[in-house]
Amino acid sequence: MKDQTKAILVSALLRILRQLTRVLLRNGIAYPEFEEYARRAFAQVAWEDFRVDGRKPSVSRVAVVSGLNRKEVKRLLDTPPDAAMDEEQRYNRAARVVTGWLRDTEYRGIDGQPRALSLDDPDRGFPALVRRYSGDMPTRAVLDELVRVGTVRVDGGVAVLMQRSYAPKGDDGQGLHILGTDVSDLIATIDFNLQSDGPTRFQQKVSYDNVPEEALPAWRAHAAEHSLALLEALDRRLSISDRDANPEIEGTGRVRTGVGIFYFEEPHHPEPHGKEEKH
Repeated sequence: MKDQTKAILVSALLRILRQLTRVLLRNGIAYPEFEEYARRAFAQVAWEDFRVDGRKPSVSRVAVVSGLNRKEVKRLLDTPPDAAMDEEQRYNRAARVVTGWLRDTEYRGIDGQPRALSLDDPDRGFPALVRRYSGDMPTRAVLDELVRVGTVRVDGGVAVLMQRSYAPKGDDGQGLHILGTDVSDLIATIDFNLQSDGPTRFQQKVSYDNVPEEALPAWRAHAAEHSLALLEALDRRLSISDRDANPEIEGTGRVRTGVGIFYFEEPHHPEPHGKEEKH
């Protein structure tokens, strides 16, 4: 690796780690535990993605690529996956219920808006929605989760959709799950674009660094409104090709794809002489 490329990568790594460290420390994960997971990630990625000439991976090869010793590599590769991985399935299913409520004509009123759904009607009510879009998740479990995060309100035996998205708040299991999926998706897209000799994946943003604080409330509202409208349009288009929503669709393989939008803001501190300020 060229010195300049390595310097840029290290700078990017430190920026990512500073943001991640805030979340880790706030949730009781100190450096020794982080180091264990970092070692596991190095071993797993070296095993899965850095094979030579199509040959089967080996502990020795992983040790060379990762910088870990062979005994440590074997221990890390033999470590079972975390049980917390079920959070991904739970998150995806809750999000799909909300999406189905928004786009499926069966659950919209004559005005085209999501209608209030009976909690007792197994054919056209909330239980039917959950059954269609969440698989085998219990209706009560999905309802409790959506009520907890403020996406749904229960009123007189009916469920009312209060928000047009499922977005857990706070450092709970579901909110932290988004950290794992969304950040890893972004990094995977950047990595793909860095390696690609052909077409790249879409990755753009809008950013200015001299905006007065007084302009932020209107900008936040504008960005949220237009981002949601775009995501809903993209959702309608992508759902046409989804075999869970349309079981009659034929085709080979199974691909996970999508588009993510996020908002950011922070005080701007000019970087003197190309270096970041120390805090």
